[in-house]
Amino acid sequence: MSRSDLQPVSRALISVSDKSGLVDLGKALAALDVEILSTGGSAKMLMEAGIAVTEVADHTGFPEMMDGRVKTLHPTIHGGILALRDNPDHAKAMQDHEIGGIDLVIVNLYPFEETVAKGADFHTCIENIDIGGPAMIRSAAKNYGFVTVVVDAGDYQAVIDELTETGGKTSIELRKRLAAKAYARTGAYDAAISNWYAAQLGEDYPDRLVLAGTRQQILRYGENPHQSAAFYANDEKRIGVATATQVQGKELSYNNFNDTDAAFELVAEFDPKVSGPACAIIKHANPCGVAMAPTLVDAYKTAFACDTTSAFGGIIALNQTLDAATAEEIVKIFTEVIIAPDADDAAKEIIAAKKNLRLLLTGGLPDPGVPGRLVKSLASGYLIQDRDNALTAGPELKVVTKRAPSEQELKDLKFAFTVAKHVKSNAIVYVRNGATVGVGAGQMSRVDSSKIAASKSLEAAQNAGDSVAWAKGSVVASDAFFPFADGLLAAAEAGATAVIQPGGSMRDDEVIAAADDAGLAMVFTGMRHFRH
Repeated sequence: MSRSDLQPVSRALISVSDKSGLVDLGKALAALDVEILSTGGSAKMLMEAGIAVTEVADHTGFPEMMDGRVKTLHPTIHGGILALRDNPDHAKAMQDHEIGGIDLVIVNLYPFEETVAKGADFHTCIENIDIGGPAMIRSAAKNYGFVTVVVDAGDYQAVIDELTETGGKTSIELRKRLAAKAYARTGAYDAAISNWYAAQLGEDYPDRLVLAGTRQQILRYGENPHQSAAFYANDEKRIGVATATQVQGKELSYNNFNDTDAAFELVAEFDPKVSGPACAIIKHANPCGVAMAPTLVDAYKTAFACDTTSAFGGIIALNQTLDAATAEEIVKIFTEVIIAPDADDAAKEIIAAKKNLRLLLTGGLPDPGVPGRLVKSLASGYLIQDRDNALTAGPELKVVTKRAPSEQELKDLKFAFTVAKHVKSNAIVYVRNGATVGVGAGQMSRVDSSKIAASKSLEAAQNAGDSVAWAKGSVVASDAFFPFADGLLAAAEAGATAVIQPGGSMRDDEVIAAADDAGLAMVFTGMRHFRH
């Protein structure tokens, strides 16, 4: 590093809410003969540890007031931080007004985000909005040429190491990096406040959108090797791939994150206390097999049987603890990721034999009914919408045909429509006895999706040694209405006996008549589930 880029640190200001590592930091600075200014609880902790500290109030000659709201908002503090050391006018102003330079600012902020997360009332949240902290951070970051700013306890050691190595100085490279991090922190802090305030006012879509996240991982590449990518976590704290613990396996890729999220969101629709064990197998964000069964291993085997070809290299999501029997079946083919609420020790040992197989444990299932937002970027903009958290196929179902579905058909129809919610449009899903037997996804024509799903059901049957397509005697779900009778007739030709769809087409009467002529039972949900 260039010696001219080094700036001495003779005085530090410390004011932190999160006091992790504070005493060790104070001792290290004291050993380097750095004078320490501090406030409130930070000063008390340092002094109790035997570290010499000057209270900010003693430094400014101005007492803290208004319950601590005013303590660092003072020219002696901000002048000491903002002064350009090589500017004669600034140097004269410091001399005339007895302002001492502050070379190191170590500040983290009032725990606003944590206070909101705990469900605190409006007044308590307001009182946890830091004012002096962001002001000092921004002042120090602006004057990075002379001042080092630290907002993360994880950076304490890097600063101490450099001060020790250089004889009490910091480099321009370190100061720039920490300044950038400081502005990111205050930006995220302001974003949290802005979004919380908008929510308090009932503004779902405020005039100015502010997004913030914390980088968790720089990925090897994006969807393709020529695209760069990273993973950021937000403050939602919803159970899922972002909060999971990776027990073993390679780092998750961009596509792994995307597909694993899709898989876990789907399987979370099936509460194990209500539905029993369930398994979803995902490939390229689409399900290639979903099943419920009395045991988890049977759920996996049945889901796998739906499309044994596509399941190779797929993502497996389970709605309950992974056991040894299921693990033994899963490792028989190449799988990218397993995500589950938990895994027993025997299952972990089995999975451990496949060192590249990623095992993610979440500690629970996300609530599919919890509101949330989805963000999609466009050229020069964003599309924001609510997460599709509607509980589908409930009591609002309307039988529109002469024949009503049987009890088993109705159960399968509800299952099929829930799965269709997680299939890329146009989506057609055939289900029989609580398991998918054919899935058609992402086609421009609903008829083509029906034909593909039927073809998949024949392939699944043949792979299992059956001569009759598994769509025979199944039910079928469509994520949106059939605009013409041809899509419905294609499903009937494949062997479906009952249909579930939103309804709402101008030709609903024509479609209902075709269903009656074919002897089908059909129910309308009144709800569409496009997924692009």
